[in-house]
Amino acid sequence: MKRVDLVTDVTVWSRGAWLPGQDVEIADGRVAALRPTGSVPVPEGAHVLEGTDGHLIPGLVNTHTHLHQARMRGIGEGQPLLAWLHLVGEETVNLTPEQAYTAAAAAALEALRSGTTTLVEHMWPHPSAEVHDAVLRALDDSGIRAVLGRGVCDRPDPTRRWGMDPRLIQPLDEVFAHTDALAVAARSTRIGVGLAVPNPRTLTPQGMREVRAFAEERGMPVSLHLLETPTDEVMCREHAGLGAVDYLAEADFLWDRLLAVHCVELDAAGQRTLAAHGVAVSYNPLSNMRLGSGIAPVPDFLAAGLRVGIGVDGAASNDTQDVMEALRIGSYLQRAARRQADLLGFEEMLAIGTDGANAALGLESRPLGIVPGVQADLVLHRFSRDYAVLPVRDPGATLLTCAGGRTVAAVLVDGEAVVVDGRSTRIAEEDLVTRLLTSAPVPVR
Repeated sequence: MKRVDLVTDVTVWSRGAWLPGQDVEIADGRVAALRPTGSVPVPEGAHVLEGTDGHLIPGLVNTHTHLHQARMRGIGEGQPLLAWLHLVGEETVNLTPEQAYTAAAAAALEALRSGTTTLVEHMWPHPSAEVHDAVLRALDDSGIRAVLGRGVCDRPDPTRRWGMDPRLIQPLDEVFAHTDALAVAARSTRIGVGLAVPNPRTLTPQGMREVRAFAEERGMPVSLHLLETPTDEVMCREHAGLGAVDYLAEADFLWDRLLAVHCVELDAAGQRTLAAHGVAVSYNPLSNMRLGSGIAPVPDFLAAGLRVGIGVDGAASNDTQDVMEALRIGSYLQRAARRQADLLGFEEMLAIGTDGANAALGLESRPLGIVPGVQADLVLHRFSRDYAVLPVRDPGATLLTCAGGRTVAAVLVDGEAVVVDGRSTRIAEEDLVTRLLTSAPVPVR
């Protein structure tokens, strides 16, 4: 373990401003103090990370991904959502624990290298406990902080229009028992456990009540794809006589620990309803672009009082885990849609990326950036690592518009340097590459 006690001579993002020439003291996985460089002697034997010419920001929170899709890059390119889902579903049905482990490890490391320190894994329902256990091991091995959403559904439908692939469904009591087992296994790790629902169409009203009761009793979050396309609305009206949001509300499936993912088709009335129940939203701009789903109206969400976080989504629809790219494109999309260049700048996007949906997910709130007392989940950018971002006129503008994984010099989680100079300090990357290639699908020629 590469423990860091002190980041020296660094420029720090704190309370909405850049503080140059700071020493950041870390103790017990938290920021203990910020002091002018050299004002206090470096303790003998301290583990020091040299921050000269660097900019230190809070670690980013990726509020939505599917780690197993790291082995599905490029799948279904050009296909609409439901056709794409069928292709991904076939791969998921046949997923082995080894494939789940290597894909999750690769995706977690890729996320870390772009400055993600926490990710929310929305697992597809799967009857294999070993597959879920493999993902948990991979996350733990990588050193990232995570919320592992255990997939759950109870309505079978091979078409996936009003339900889920029957091969991926298991009884709710079995899902709940395994979720409890995962939570026990995760106690000594940086991983929390929750539940992940594919969409409103895959749970019956009774299933919704049982899932919420289970989650609330244990203080767990629940993640739910919602209104990514018009399909949720159309199918809910056809089968239940209600729109998707009203269908959820009637089953009492809207509360402050629910994370609604995508919400591209969420109208003003739906926004008000979700905000009134404290629901948070995960904004996934790149995935929505790739699949032609549209643009979630994020400024409207914020105006309605919704909490909004950034999501990268799985590599089958992005096709990377680069959270900096998601922040950049997430801002640009809103500007283009509204023809407004001064919309969602660095400070607003960093707030979305570091603290937007944390409360719903049970994560620590960090509205002030790097201040004494916060978890030492930190990212050190060194712009000199990439001539393509130089010269720097404004560090915030540089981070939003052109920085990325190439400028990430180190990533700390709980005060541990889990990435240094673009390399994992925990996982042998050469071995992981070999394992990924061994389990890769046959390429299409």
